[in-house]
Amino acid sequence: MQALKTIVFFINETKSGAPELAKELMAIAEQNCESFRVTAEYPFPDDFLNDADACCVIGGDGTLLGVAEQCAKKSVPVIGINRGGLGFLTTFSGEEAPQVFPDVINGEYCVTQRSMLHASSGNGEVPHTALNDAVIKEIHSGDILNLEVCNEAGWITDYLCDGIIFTTPTGSTAYNLSAFGPLIDPTADVLAMTPICPHTLSNRSIIFNSETELKVRDASESKTLQVILDGANRLTVNPGTSVSLKVSELSLSLIHQKNFNHFEVVRTKLKWTGSHKLKN
Repeated sequence: MQALKTIVFFINETKSGAPELAKELMAIAEQNCESFRVTAEYPFPDDFLNDADACCVIGGDGTLLGVAEQCAKKSVPVIGINRGGLGFLTTFSGEEAPQVFPDVINGEYCVTQRSMLHASSGNGEVPHTALNDAVIKEIHSGDILNLEVCNEAGWITDYLCDGIIFTTPTGSTAYNLSAFGPLIDPTADVLAMTPICPHTLSNRSIIFNSETELKVRDASESKTLQVILDGANRLTVNPGTSVSLKVSELSLSLIHQKNFNHFEVVRTKLKWTGSHKLKN
């Protein structure tokens, strides 16, 4: 892969050890890059990502999710350095990062393309893009909902449920997994739908291809819905209107070590195995 000549650093200063680790990595960048710059400001200033070869995010998965849309819009690959919890997206640990960072700068890395989800409401709000998921729930009380789901061909199904999770493959290990949704290869170009606590004995996710545009509305036309994207951005769906969801035209490039294996991360972080015993 090409060497990284200009790197920008985004530091979540609330994460333990993040400022100290950032200083160590910036010292390495000073020795190995043509230029670098740093910010703890979010959202980024408009010109912060200009001409950057990569954005090094030092924090947790939530930190990376917060900047994913801006980086995708500028086509800037992301290096995630974990100073948080599980670290599915920030795949470089804080301990290993100083050792491998010079090699990464010099082109010793691989890149995966991660599809994103586009959501828009009928209220004229600015649409948002998510890397993990969009969750539809009742906006105030958390009441049980009767949600109707359609695509271009017409009605698909309706759920009496607490809400619905629409997830990208990247987000399949997040809220979707807790709701018994499927694990999906992160490079797949699909969109999955998983109901939350449906009032039925048959609870099945549905996986749609990347060309599908879904529309969801409250069938009773009496509830105001909220769409929560990556746990942060929110859209409001008034009674009688619908929210549209589809695979976005944007995608995010994630930089990993050359030997990166997503399902090894799943096995390690979630103690998961498809067998009764772990492979050697």
